[in-house]
Amino acid sequence: MKKLISLENVSKTFTTRDRSNAKVTVNVLDRLNLDIYEGDVLCLIGPSGSGKSTCLRTINALETIDNGRIEVCGHIYDGKKPLHKVRQETAMVFQRFELFPHLTALQNVALGPRLVQKTSKAEAESLAEDLLKRVGLSNQAHKYPQQLSGGQQQRVSIARALAAKPKVLLCDEPTSALDPELVHEVTDILQVLAREGMTMMIVTHEMRFARNVATECLFLEGGKIVERAKPQPFFDQPQHARLKTFLETISH
Repeated sequence: MKKLISLENVSKTFTTRDRSNAKVTVNVLDRLNLDIYEGDVLCLIGPSGSGKSTCLRTINALETIDNGRIEVCGHIYDGKKPLHKVRQETAMVFQRFELFPHLTALQNVALGPRLVQKTSKAEAESLAEDLLKRVGLSNQAHKYPQQLSGGQQQRVSIARALAAKPKVLLCDEPTSALDPELVHEVTDILQVLAREGMTMMIVTHEMRFARNVATECLFLEGGKIVERAKPQPFFDQPQHARLKTFLETISH
């Protein structure tokens, strides 16, 4: 299998303030090491503040790193400056959809190819139509985001990400902003993409979905990978006491 992403001793800190207004430095990523191979579907699981979302954002160069090295499809990023080539190899699906409200679903999906890849309007819209059909929204192409449900908006954002033709799809809690009844609309699409061979990293709190879609699950806490395993042993036979406690807590 071809290695697509490699993180070597990646560290990231944020400075915040405690209740007494004193500055506090938080290690969001603490010498993180991680390799992602073609076809992998890695689900990142852990408590709030464990570094899951920051991990994705550093891979996509949306966040700088303090130390370490990230390699994405042969492009090396050491935190000194963001690399546009890195972003061309990956695409993000965000929690809150991040669609342009003044553009239709079709226009939202077609915008990236037109601006970044300099594709003609006709070709970009043809691609957008195909991708909206792929996510089950061909009949919603000319509607604006406010006319769509949350699940439909997130499916548009997935289509938009796919329009960039990424080698790796990075999904940051793609169902967290959805009503429970709409979650399956998004998880079903991601499971189809996984079966088709799309390499993905998914931050999620949907444990059943993670069990079904992941090739491996990672439990993060304190900016470190505490446990990494195939879904069955990860959920049924956790080795680390902290993961066991976490799974017991969220199952109630």
